[in-house]
Amino acid sequence: MSKIALITGATAGIGEACAHIFAENGYNLILTGRRRERLHALANQLNQKYNVEIAEAAFDVRNKDAVIDNLENLPDDWKKVDVLINNAGLSQGLNPINEGDVSDWETMIDTNIKGLLYVTKVVSNWMIKRKEGHIVNLGSIAGKETYANGNVYCATKHAVDSLNKAMRIDLLPHKIRVTGIHPGAVETEFSEVRFKGDTERAKKVYEGFDPLTAKDIADVIWFTVSRPQHVNITDLIITPTAQANTNLLLKGE
Repeated sequence: MSKIALITGATAGIGEACAHIFAENGYNLILTGRRRERLHALANQLNQKYNVEIAEAAFDVRNKDAVIDNLENLPDDWKKVDVLINNAGLSQGLNPINEGDVSDWETMIDTNIKGLLYVTKVVSNWMIKRKEGHIVNLGSIAGKETYANGNVYCATKHAVDSLNKAMRIDLLPHKIRVTGIHPGAVETEFSEVRFKGDTERAKKVYEGFDPLTAKDIADVIWFTVSRPQHVNITDLIITPTAQANTNLLLKGE
């Protein structure tokens, strides 16, 4: 069987872009996401275009039982995962801490931290049995800095940054590589989700400069995964040329 990559949050943005580049390079894929119809359409597209095998698993990473049931019920051959891309994540709201929506906080914590942990626990044990594998965790520049009104989102991505380091330590004896990818401004559904469907407000986030694309990040992820086994690229921050940090963007030139 060809190599296998499991990608969470594969129905849009960076996850979808990763699905394309890994399929193009001959990987069979386990694609997960909440939107079953979009997941199925992507699987069909990739199968026809690249002639790779696709396993679909429609679930929300926040649901621990759904994660375990969907992944553990895969056939044994599909559990020989070579690459796990923990891409599922989101931001909701942009309020100061005293005005924050607790429901938004819980969604971000449950998705960005707990969901990542649920998936990693299952898949890392598969990798440990084989003494090989590569885990790529999608963080954010917000996991390296903190910006005004980013409070809980930044906290979740700081947690991902810490988990990257912890995974490298814990999985070192099992020869499992771990990479943290921390994008800056990437034009995907991210801002639309943050602003709960307000597309006009979301578009303004990326006006006046050239943001990163999902493919830019997928290309970097592919590069890290395709290095020789003795090479582990542990941590990367990727920003648009116009971005110096979370607060400083050069716009309108």
